[in-house]
Order: sequence, then C-alpha cells, then structure tokens
Amino acid sequence: MTEQVMAAIDGSQFSEGVCDYAAWASLALGAPLTFLHVVDNHPQTAEADLSGHIGLGSREHLLEELASLDERRARIAQERGRLMLDAAKSRAQQDGVEAPATRQRNGELVETLTELESEIRLLVVGKCGETAHMAIEHLGSNLERVVRSLHRPILVVPDAYRKPARIMVAFDGSKTTRKGVEMIAQSPLFKGIEVHVIMIGAGLSDTRSQLDWALGALHDAGFEAHGEIRAGDVEESLCGYQREHDIDMLVMGAYGHSRIRHLLVGSTTTAMLRHASIPVLLLR
Repeated sequence: MTEQVMAAIDGSQFSEGVCDYAAWASLALGAPLTFLHVVDNHPQTAEADLSGHIGLGSREHLLEELASLDERRARIAQERGRLMLDAAKSRAQQDGVEAPATRQRNGELVETLTELESEIRLLVVGKCGETAHMAIEHLGSNLERVVRSLHRPILVVPDAYRKPARIMVAFDGSKTTRKGVEMIAQSPLFKGIEVHVIMIGAGLSDTRSQLDWALGALHDAGFEAHGEIRAGDVEESLCGYQREHDIDMLVMGAYGHSRIRHLLVGSTTTAMLRHASIPVLLLR
C-alpha cells in the first residue's frame, strides 16, 4: 500500500489546524491524505459501578438500561465521527486535495496508529486532544504515547494554520539529526522554504564542522540556509531563536542522549511541546 499522510482528528480545537497542515503536507509531498478518527467505546466506569449498589431484583433491569444507553452512545459517537470526517474531507478539498480518504476505527488511538504504522509516511496530530484540559500549555497524554510508540515522522501542530516559509532545525551532529538534514534536502515538503540550522553547545571542538556539513548539504540541494551556534539552555535558546527570526516550524530528532535529542525524555520534552506556538516535526 502507498504510504500516505495520515491526520488524526477528534473534536478538539486543534482539528482545523490538523486538517490544514495535513492538506499542505499532502500537496507538497504528492502523497495521498487520509483522515483518521478513533472512537473509544469503553463503557463508563461510573455506570458499571452503579449497578453493584442496588438490590438483586432491580439489578438486571438497570443493567439492561445501561447496556441500551451504551449502545445509543456508541451509535451517536459513530455518527459524530462520520460528521467530523466529512467536514475534514470537505476542508481538505477546499485546500486543494483532490480525493482525501476517511477512516473510522473503534479502539484506542495509540494502538490503532501502531497497527496502521506501515501505511504512514507522515502523521499529523494536534498537541492536545478533545479530552485534554483546554489550557494552551497542556500536553495531551495520547500525544506522548504516540510519539514514544511510532517510528514515523510526526508533525505536532497548533490550532491555527500558517503556511511554512522558514523552518528551524535543532541540530547536534547525531545520526538522527544528520538524517533529518538529508531528509529536508531531499524532501519536496520543504521545497522553496528557508532553513535555519541551530546548534546548542558553543565550545565543542567539532561543533563548527558539523554545522558546516549541514549547511553545505542544504546549499548543495538549492536551499537558502543559515546556521548559528548558541550556548545556554536548549529550550530557551530554540524558543528565543524562533521568535527572533519568525520561524514557522521546528524540526528535531525524537529520541537520543545528547542535549537536543534528550528533549523527548523527561520534562524538557513536555515543556518544549507545551510552549511551542509553531508546529514541531519530530523525526525518528
């Protein structure tokens, strides 16, 4: 099966941003677009507990009513999902995608995406899901599990779309971030986009040569590329550079042990994704 851009949507405030960034990626990559909605039909814990606190004569009747209520809720959830998928498809068509597909599955998001991983070229998700607290700095628990479970590029997006014109690469010379630079140089996703390569850790003996390699690879591929080495805290340095240069997207490696690649292990990762006002493309 052809690998595709897959966009996971729900009823959250981020779904419109997911739709628009997914449409942008689909058009830029020339890849099919599929919208995915996962319906979690797990029974309500409170209702299941309620049935244990009544007399034997009434218990069977209440359980029947609860089962009927679960069925109605499941039907409503399915219909709601279909309506959301139809709306996402329509929005993507307005953005220029000819034939976006839709899929609705029952189960849990992480398990479903893991099952579909071989079909995914790029996954687009919102930074918070529908059940998350609506505070802008809250990070959805599903997102962390998705990032840790999948081995595909994941684009984590805010609620409002802005066509990327300048991207920033958090680079440390590691295998993952070198592959990231090569991916950017080769991918049609970033064609015509200005690239800024940022290294954190001034004073390292090989830092300049690593940066020169990255800039050379991008220049050879025809990119307008800029580079800088900064000392200090990783999160503060990256966020500061983003503000100073009006960066539209951050690209970074997802796992590892160096200062930048360590971002997705522990609280620093959560803080980076929480405070990012721009999309973050996570590479594996």
